[in-house]
Amino acid sequence: MVVQLPTVLILAAGRGERFRAAGGTDKLQEMLLGRRVRDWVTQAARDSGMPWHVVEAAHTAHISTPGMGDSIACGVAATAGAAGWLILPADLPLIQTASLLAVAQMLQNHTVVVPLCAGQRGHPVGFGRQAGEELLALRGDGGAASVVAAWKQRGGVGTLELTDVGCITDVDTPEALRAAQALALQRQKAQSAGE
Repeated sequence: MVVQLPTVLILAAGRGERFRAAGGTDKLQEMLLGRRVRDWVTQAARDSGMPWHVVEAAHTAHISTPGMGDSIACGVAATAGAAGWLILPADLPLIQTASLLAVAQMLQNHTVVVPLCAGQRGHPVGFGRQAGEELLALRGDGGAASVVAAWKQRGGVGTLELTDVGCITDVDTPEALRAAQALALQRQKAQSAGE
């Protein structure tokens, strides 16, 4: 049996208002160890070997006040033939490729997969094709929480414990970006020491 891989939907259409309100500019363009935040995320998707698609601001420009739900719906519409979707905000620069693969693997047995790390919900949240129509109907800022809740009632949600702190480390504020930079440096040193 050939296993069809889900598509990684990278959400990069947000306005990043919390980051801007704290005195920053565009958080996805900020540098982290010499590379833009969003480039770390796209690299993790590329390294996974799965198909991937970036939802940009231009894709939601036709909506007056687009939220995360609109971004997800636009991304699902653009990848209608996908076997499923891993919803990944573009502001998680420390996400590990292994986390994407683990969620994709568990998606073979569940309609929805919610990763957890240190007791917190993380990303990417995985959705099988069965959830496609509900994802297409999303609007506003709620993301896909309503879809997760609906499938939980139907018994179709699996949770996955990850040790990857990158799945919960977003850079919503300049302070969070500095914390991510410190974590990235720690990880880099640990990898160098292990080689």
